[in-house]
Amino acid sequence: MAMELQRIAHLLEASLDPRQNKQAELTLRHDEQKPGYSVCLLQIVAADAFSNTVRLASALCFKNFLRRNWTDEEGNHKLPQNEVATIKQELVGLMISVPPNIQSQLGDAVGIIADSDFWERWDTLVDDLVSRLTTDNPTINIGVLQVAHSIFKRWRPLYRSDELFTEINHVLQRFGTPFLSLLESTDKSIDQNKNNKPLLRQLINSLNLMMKLFYDLSCQDLPPAFEDNLPAITSLLQKYLTFDDLSLHSDSDDESGPLEFLKSAILEVLTLYVQKYEDAFGTHVEVFVASSWNLLTTTGQETKYDILVSKALQFLTSVTRIKQHAQAFNDEANMGQVIERVVLPNLALRDSDMELFEDEPIEFIRRDLEGSDNDTRRRAATDFLRGLMSQFEKLVTEVVYKYINHYLSEYSADTANKWRSKDTAVYLFSSIAATGSVTASQGVKSTNPLVNVIEFFQNNIANDLVSENAVEPILQVDAIKYLYTFRTQMSREQWRDAFPLLVRHLASSNYVVYTYAAIAVERVLALVDDTRRPLVEKDSVAPLAKDLLEHLFKLIEKDNIADENQAASKLQENEFLMRCVMRVLIVIKDGVIPLTNNVLQHFVGITEVICANPSNPRFCYYHFEAIGALIRFAAPAQPQAVENTLYPPFATILRDDIQDFMPYVIQLFAALLEANPSGPLPDYYKSLIPPILTRDLWLSKGNVPALVRLLSSIIARGATDIVANNQVVPVLGIFQQLVLLKSTDMYAFELLECVLTYFSPSVLETYYVPIMQALLTRLEKSKTEAFSARFVRLYHFVSAKGDQGLGTDFFIKIIDQVQTGIFVPLYLNIILPGTRKLARPLDRKTAVISLTKTLADSVAFAETYKKGWTFTCNALLELLLNPPVPFTTDDLIADHDVDDMSFGVGFTQLTTIKRPAQDPWPNITNIKSWATQYLTSANARGNGKIVNYAKERLSPEESRSLAMYMQI
Repeated sequence: MAMELQRIAHLLEASLDPRQNKQAELTLRHDEQKPGYSVCLLQIVAADAFSNTVRLASALCFKNFLRRNWTDEEGNHKLPQNEVATIKQELVGLMISVPPNIQSQLGDAVGIIADSDFWERWDTLVDDLVSRLTTDNPTINIGVLQVAHSIFKRWRPLYRSDELFTEINHVLQRFGTPFLSLLESTDKSIDQNKNNKPLLRQLINSLNLMMKLFYDLSCQDLPPAFEDNLPAITSLLQKYLTFDDLSLHSDSDDESGPLEFLKSAILEVLTLYVQKYEDAFGTHVEVFVASSWNLLTTTGQETKYDILVSKALQFLTSVTRIKQHAQAFNDEANMGQVIERVVLPNLALRDSDMELFEDEPIEFIRRDLEGSDNDTRRRAATDFLRGLMSQFEKLVTEVVYKYINHYLSEYSADTANKWRSKDTAVYLFSSIAATGSVTASQGVKSTNPLVNVIEFFQNNIANDLVSENAVEPILQVDAIKYLYTFRTQMSREQWRDAFPLLVRHLASSNYVVYTYAAIAVERVLALVDDTRRPLVEKDSVAPLAKDLLEHLFKLIEKDNIADENQAASKLQENEFLMRCVMRVLIVIKDGVIPLTNNVLQHFVGITEVICANPSNPRFCYYHFEAIGALIRFAAPAQPQAVENTLYPPFATILRDDIQDFMPYVIQLFAALLEANPSGPLPDYYKSLIPPILTRDLWLSKGNVPALVRLLSSIIARGATDIVANNQVVPVLGIFQQLVLLKSTDMYAFELLECVLTYFSPSVLETYYVPIMQALLTRLEKSKTEAFSARFVRLYHFVSAKGDQGLGTDFFIKIIDQVQTGIFVPLYLNIILPGTRKLARPLDRKTAVISLTKTLADSVAFAETYKKGWTFTCNALLELLLNPPVPFTTDDLIADHDVDDMSFGVGFTQLTTIKRPAQDPWPNITNIKSWATQYLTSANARGNGKIVNYAKERLSPEESRSLAMYMQI
């Protein structure tokens, strides 16, 4: 065993070395299959003999192993039960004893287990945690509380449900009282150990964790034990909100200390209680408002206090949302005090902000952007001001405007030195001009009716964009950000004048200025009016496109660094520039065709660099979206040139198994194929088929959607080659693998429809029954609503293709070979009810074609299933009462909010090459007329058989309804 631990530890160490990590990771993934692998990882984490680096790597590896291997889709454990039991038995005690950085990884692992097992399959956990709490050892308590927080924090974003409250009540019954006792004993220990500085620091850290747990336990509902003890609890919160001890102060101006973290956690709890439990907590609000006010007016400007000040402002903002509490501010004198003593100090630029602006410009931008989730003083002060605005719009506007005019006057008197005054004025105006939420995608949607945002821009800001004289960079950023923030408030004509000014500032030598210009250009180009017409249209951008793209690429590629890892990190640093490249390509559409070769060379060069070290998921996402836009608009005109240029770097990504990029590249390969749908399959795509058909590539669920699309695209162009190379069976093997799992079964249907479309019935003849067996097994053993609906769609797809060797009778024949007599219950209980639920126009269209052909052509329904003919006719008439609308495609590309994506967790769709829904019957444009013509023609061919069936099998009313759709 010791030798095995040493071997795994060596692999973990090698996985951290860029020169060895690929092979080491492959070996570790292979070791996962061995029994007891997870326990070995835990033993390495526990062993002091290994370095902290290796122990941390082992904890991270253990967490990722659990994420992949703890349970299957049905929630059943994938590991042997003895291994499951060992992990649960050892994990809590281990987490208590390891260093904090390892604790966080093990905490995530506990959360993974809790997601599936807590509380029914791990009902001893809470009792175990409670049994480990002590009154005199904060080190142990911190470990226990970390474990508890890892589990209970999962409740915060969840919707209310009976299951959730059952779990919370299970915890509160066992943990609530001991937790309150621990709060009380920790408070006493702090009082008794004020001179024991190391112990005091540990106790404060423990109390900080308790505040997080207090939030966890209260996030869904107010626990009865907390409500019963609310006076004592609020007294303790007030005590530590105002607590101070010099030994707990941070020596650094930048790094927050334990007191800042504790008070911030308390303020988060107070904000929650004001927002959710004001009826119980309302009587205590006033004292905390006073404490927060005192904290805000006495806390310094150092960066280390930023999180504390932000949380205090967030608490006051929540108070202003409640009318009776907000009345304290409803006075001009009081409002002036609030603006002067709380808002302005936290809204004004500090020296530390300017240091960030100059030394870490990309970090400055990410913190400053509206819609970002950073806890900055400026954002919190702005939100507080807007909270006051929501209650006292006129008062706040009048009071703030006095300060705006004051700061503008200061700047006018000394433009060389008082630029910070103007920055404050612009920020103040933006804060009171916007009402409602300000989003990253739309900016300000509604404005304060008491101010004029366009007039303010023209009078006070526009000159900073048009001036030929030197303008302080921060004021240029303010001007650009103003346009960015209020972009939806400007008309098409106003943007016609303003847009060139933004483009001009891309040429700035200042990093923040040209990046903000890129951000604003990209967002403006994404704007559309109510008719979905772009505010800045293609004709305005196309003449600038060549120079604009070349300059953006120059900014991205400008740093020439020898070390490939450093070069890759630096090149990917600024995702905003690549997002702008993507947007320009989307807007100019086929206007990129003359620029294709040059743009391709840049993309290939960037791809080769970032492959060395994919470090910024957002940059990489926009990079591949931009390549997708190029493929979409340029590849149809010059497919070979685009394919030949992109194939080498894409093939390298697949060969080197660069996991971050695999789903993107597979999608792009598919888009390249789809851009040139005619002609034989190119040789390099033929060479991709064997690796695509290997099971290992499909094990990563993030690859599956892209792989199905690529394989479908290859089949569409190369079905003959696949048959000739005896690759049909592996293709169907992939289908069977996908249909077994709920997470991939929809893609199994997508692949199956492609197979049925492009492989001839003679090729598939021996496989139809196994295919149907796989589908019926899923329907019988683990049916879901989604699977049933997709099965119904497949039935209609097959039934509608009677002219291609398939059809209704073909489907019945295959079903009967699986199990005689099963078609009738399947049709009555799944297919017909599911048909009525079809919502998508294309699905309804397919169903109309299917049902129409069943009535007209099916021998089985004519002779054997006579009642079924009646049911089918009624289902068709229901669909024709509200026929599906004609299928259309929208040329606009959906705008993803990249911050909503979970990179690396699952599949990330590239929207620029999103495959539009395919209409298998594009020639049928008026489905009602088609059904009428088809039924009339079939009736004529059959010497009036459909009319006769109607007389025999339908009621007079049903018969009359059918006659309306037949020209007889």
